[in-house]
Formats: sequence, structure tokens, C-alpha cells
Amino acid sequence: MTPPVSAAESATAREPLGSFPEGGIAIVFGGTGGIGHGLVNRLNSTGHFKKVFSFSRRSKPSIDLLDEASLKEAVSFAATEGEIRLVFDATGFLHDDKQAPEKSWRQIDPAALARSFALNAIGPALIMKHVLPALPRSGKSVFATLSARVGSIGDNRLGGWYGYRASKAALNQLTRTAAIELARRAPEAFCIALHPGTVATSLSSPFAASGLEVHSPEQAATHLISVVNNLPADANGGFFDWRGQPVPW
Repeated sequence: MTPPVSAAESATAREPLGSFPEGGIAIVFGGTGGIGHGLVNRLNSTGHFKKVFSFSRRSKPSIDLLDEASLKEAVSFAATEGEIRLVFDATGFLHDDKQAPEKSWRQIDPAALARSFALNAIGPALIMKHVLPALPRSGKSVFATLSARVGSIGDNRLGGWYGYRASKAALNQLTRTAAIELARRAPEAFCIALHPGTVATSLSSPFAASGLEVHSPEQAATHLISVVNNLPADANGGFFDWRGQPVPW
């Protein structure tokens, strides 16, 4: 699989989203989160899309990853405005005041695992279920879900974080499987997973190790948009980092 053009190389691209047909619709699920908000702002600033929808618990219509009907309603609502050409799933769960990443197998808890899978794999899968059939049958369109390098099985060298790692690995498999089916319906469409890098958000800030390259949400959004704009024809079903380089499964 040919890697997309890197973010640095794409800085000289003729337009931030010039590879997409004009006049379409863009959607960001999780648009009030750190990266999601950056994506919404950046997409709006390009002026390439007719409309950019930001869906969250506070939007109208609102969404809940545990409520499939809300996800279906959001897609139908956006589709009334035009052809859906770009969708970012910027949802994701790592920790809150009820649960934190496991440091050892001694901390594995069935309820916590189920919650991680519900929010990091099942919810995004339901978004795919309703978004992918709504993509145009011809012309470029992209569904990109935010995965994580720690979800890579081949790149796992530190262990720990059982629920987050496993749920993101499940998301990667769901994305790959959906991409195969999507190719039969819309040969020019893409269904991909993206690793945004370490971003200064509430999700990652407690765990950012010193020495890591940390991006602002705005920088992360610019990188991710660059990657989807420069996807080569064989990128469907791939897993790429913010530079556009393939990440091991």
C-alpha cells in the first residue's frame, strides 16, 4: 500500500482539500472534543465544503455513541444538505473519573473493558453502519476514524492499557472490514483509520511522556486533513499516522 503524501510535503499542495469534489458536505462526529473542534474549525476555514456539521452530545441533533438511533438521525440530517464527501469520527475514550488505563492484568475489570469497547469500537462501528451507505457511489469520499498507535498489535512493546489497546485494535479491524465492503459499492471511496499523534487534549495530557512531540489540536487537524486530501488510490482500508505513514496492524 502506497503511503499518502506526508503532511510536510502536502504543504505545497494546490488546495487543502482540492482532491474532493466541490459543494459536498463534511461531518465531524465528536466535534466538541479537542481534535474534533480543531477539525471543524479547519474544515470551515478552507471553505471547500458547502456545509460542515459538528455532532456531539450538545449539538442539534445530538448524538450518543451508545444510542444507534441518534447516530442514524445525525447522518440523515446531514444528508439532506447535499452529498457527504468527508466524515471524521473524532470520538474516543481513554479515561475519566470512573476508570483509568490498566497498568497490569491485575486491574482488568469486565465492566471497564465493556465500556471501552462500547465507546471505542462499537460506537464507531455504528457510525460506519450509517455513514458508509450514505457516501456517493462515484467521486472521492472519505470516512476516517481516529484510532491510536497503541492499538497496533505489531507495535505493542510496552504492554498495559488493556482496554484502550484492545478496543482500538478492534476498531482497526472493523474499519478494515468495512473498507472491503465499501469498495464494492463505491470504488473511489475510502474507509481508513488515523493515528493523530500525541495531541494536547484532556484525553492525553495526563499521560504525555516528556520528550514526545506534542501537537496542538489545530496542528493535528491540519495534519489529518492533509493526509485525507493526499490519499493514493490504494489507501482504502489503511491505518496511517499524522505524517501519512502506514502504522503496523
